[in-house]
Amino acid sequence: MNPPAAVIGELPPSCGPVRLVAVDGPAGAGKTTFARRLSADLGCQVIHSDDFPVPWDEGPGGWFHALESQVIDPLRHGRPGRFRRYDWVRGEYAEQVTVPVAPVLVIEGVGTARASVAELLAYTVWVEAPEAVRLARVLERDGPELEPRWRTWFAAEREWFAEDRTRRRADLIVRTG
Repeated sequence: MNPPAAVIGELPPSCGPVRLVAVDGPAGAGKTTFARRLSADLGCQVIHSDDFPVPWDEGPGGWFHALESQVIDPLRHGRPGRFRRYDWVRGEYAEQVTVPVAPVLVIEGVGTARASVAELLAYTVWVEAPEAVRLARVLERDGPELEPRWRTWFAAEREWFAEDRTRRRADLIVRTG
């Protein structure tokens, strides 16, 4: 078991009976990869911001209300959460996902460790990489035609993270690239 998983396993619940763990940081930093490994070590579910429609023009804050109302709030009250996963390829909602009340849940994506839910987080991981590395990663994944959108998104992220001070609250900082 990796060190963060061992630490998380010893923490008290933070969101009702659940230890809520956020893996945050800018796009292309490696959050998804880190979250998958961490959730495998913890034997828990991971929910990605990409499971929700994230509007380009609303920046990092635009999608979180769905996660909060459909997953975090129910768990906080000891009830399972549920949401419809968004299929980015088809551009529509897909299957219903149930989020059971479990010892640990990992949430991953830009804005998951926001100040507004900081008191509900048992542990926060900040993942970062140089901007050139991040841009290369997202363009390889999503295609070069999205470069103008990604550059606008990166600017919105910088503003979001500066205002929210997300990195300052991290229990662990992971550098990639």
